[in-house]
Amino acid sequence: MIGVDPKSTTHDCAGLAMPLGLSPRWRAIALFTVLLPLSSLLVQCGKAPPAAAIAANAHAMPSDTFEDRFPTPQFKERFPSDSESIKWPSPGEPPRTRTVRTEKVTPDPVPAASSYRVAAYAPPTLPLERPREDLTTLVSMKSSAFPYFGENPRSEAPFLNVSSGERKGHRSYSGKVYWQDETYNDSRVLVHVPEHFDAKRPGVIVVFFHGNGATLERDVRDRQLVPQQISDSGVNAVLLAPQMAVDAADSSAGKFWQPNGFKRFMDESVAHLARLYGDPNSAKAFANMPIVIVGYSGGFLPTAWSLEVGGITKRVAGVILLDAVYGELDKFANWIENNRNGFFVSSYTRYTKRRDQELMAMLREKGVSYREDMDGPLRPGSVVFVQTRDGITHRSYVTQAWTEHPVKDVLVKMAAPPTRMASAPSASSR
Repeated sequence: MIGVDPKSTTHDCAGLAMPLGLSPRWRAIALFTVLLPLSSLLVQCGKAPPAAAIAANAHAMPSDTFEDRFPTPQFKERFPSDSESIKWPSPGEPPRTRTVRTEKVTPDPVPAASSYRVAAYAPPTLPLERPREDLTTLVSMKSSAFPYFGENPRSEAPFLNVSSGERKGHRSYSGKVYWQDETYNDSRVLVHVPEHFDAKRPGVIVVFFHGNGATLERDVRDRQLVPQQISDSGVNAVLLAPQMAVDAADSSAGKFWQPNGFKRFMDESVAHLARLYGDPNSAKAFANMPIVIVGYSGGFLPTAWSLEVGGITKRVAGVILLDAVYGELDKFANWIENNRNGFFVSSYTRYTKRRDQELMAMLREKGVSYREDMDGPLRPGSVVFVQTRDGITHRSYVTQAWTEHPVKDVLVKMAAPPTRMASAPSASSR
């Protein structure tokens, strides 16, 4: 039973025995006297404890609870089963076939980086040489967030700070214990290559860090439709989405806490992207492609640390935060100030409004200008904050924010002309 410690709620059935010599009336009264408090105890035991705060390692705001952000009360609505998974809707058209395979691949050596271009991301005007369908798969990557056996850099204490026999676990910011073998042992990454993608043209790699209480298939793919948004944007882009803490109210960054952790992740992804695309010669293109990081909700933590210590900051062409400024404001402000060739978008609800306002104040002190609307294209150096209207829920934010399918919207605005060219950073600058 949820919320009950079986070791502390034992009941002695012998105490319920009735003397046989009592009359039926007195036996009924005695039975009622025993069962009334017992029924009250059972009702109290049946209540589930409040859900944990979403932003591990960041201070929550008053009245900023998991229930506030995820108000849907029914478990089946929050976490649909496989049979309830949202399909790939395409209004006015029959559903397109997409394949998801779970596999483990040994990556090939990563080619050395040379130069990359940030230019026209729009779909090709001519058909590809070979017809393809959208390709989506799950691959195991050693450099993904978990398993992680290092330290939490904020506390300089071991991340796995709880043990039960040989079993190791992590006590989250909320105080809840999550076990390594259940929550922090999934090294898979969702990889998506749209059918229109052309590795011979300038493109971009989108890295999506999901929020709390999520899995790649049920939430990122089926509910939040992130691969579909990439495809429907028409932009020459591919997707990488690492599994963070599995289905847990915890934002821990795992290997993305480590210096050069994000670089190792991107380097390893090259072979998987080339393999899924179907052309080994495309590996060099993927190795040099600019990156756009999207952090939703608890995904703010791996986003911030990837920008701060990830090792390839200059290759990041843009950052998109979807109701995700729960902390690490200094890391976001520093990246914005020092990377004026990249764009930054933070869209927020009332849950993160105060933190976004703090970040805006920090940028004003640094002399960095920003706007507060999503009108027009996103140019190099654009900094945008957008407060979404009341009624937009945190849970649905990846599909409904300032507009429907906000990830798609940002990619379209990013790809709008004019185009630009940029030289790759030197080895010393990376």
